[in-house]
Amino acid sequence: MKTKILNVLRKSDGYVSGQALCNMLGVSRTAVWKVINQLKEEGYVIEAVQNKGYHITQYPDILTSSEIMSQLTCVDTGSTTGIIREVVYYDETDSTNNEAKRAAERDNAADGTLYITESQTGGRGRRGRNWVSPAGSGIWMSLLLRPDISPVNASMLTIVAAMAVQEAIHKVLTEDGHVAECRIKWPNDIVLNKKKVCGILTEMSAEMDYIHYVVIGINVNTTEFDDSIKATASSLYLETGDHLKRSRIVAAFSESFAKYYDTFVKTQNLAGLKEDYNSMLVNKGGEVSVRGLYGYV
Repeated sequence: MKTKILNVLRKSDGYVSGQALCNMLGVSRTAVWKVINQLKEEGYVIEAVQNKGYHITQYPDILTSSEIMSQLTCVDTGSTTGIIREVVYYDETDSTNNEAKRAAERDNAADGTLYITESQTGGRGRRGRNWVSPAGSGIWMSLLLRPDISPVNASMLTIVAAMAVQEAIHKVLTEDGHVAECRIKWPNDIVLNKKKVCGILTEMSAEMDYIHYVVIGINVNTTEFDDSIKATASSLYLETGDHLKRSRIVAAFSESFAKYYDTFVKTQNLAGLKEDYNSMLVNKGGEVSVRGLYGYV
């Protein structure tokens, strides 16, 4: 009910009466009042005016299920848009990837379930590096998928995710009037003004080869980086000077991923995405070096 009330208030241009919410949801005025108070406790600033109703004037920067899903739900039909069908939120966890694996292995996680947290204590990046995930600074999430594709094609999901992240960040920045250049650095690093702001991994369960996890970390409002990476890493805040609402990026990612994922699953290759992917590359036409087992190629 919290998601539905938040969705209605979010999509309304003005005030929504308590009675209108009761009629829409089939609940009592007391039930609506309790949810409104819960939202206020979470940081939403809600004006309540007699004979007019409720109106949200300020949104907190949180990543709860109701905050994300309220942006992906149609007020009229109740249906959701995008790839995300359910959000499982944690204040803190070892890693969202581990949460996705544990749920998948219990076989109680549906396709399109998003695991997201404010803080990770054991996040892991490329080549086993520690993925620092402090609270309130970024988006740390894992999307569980059950695609009907050959396991050998699973790694291509990383490219699909990179395209969706690039488009989502570009959309949110454009809506806020920013002109910063967000692109993909081959093959799947997301860069803003040529500095890396996002890492993406794709993993497949060793026990059940039809379960895949796309792991994404985005530096949104991060202000400091370790000396070893601060020359090449950055955040959306450092590059734009604007504290962006992280849930907006997650919602935009969900819609973009669904579009590219549908094309990928139909072809089980990247042929249908090649043109769009090439248009997103920051280093198209340039020289790259590939680090292999025996050094650079």
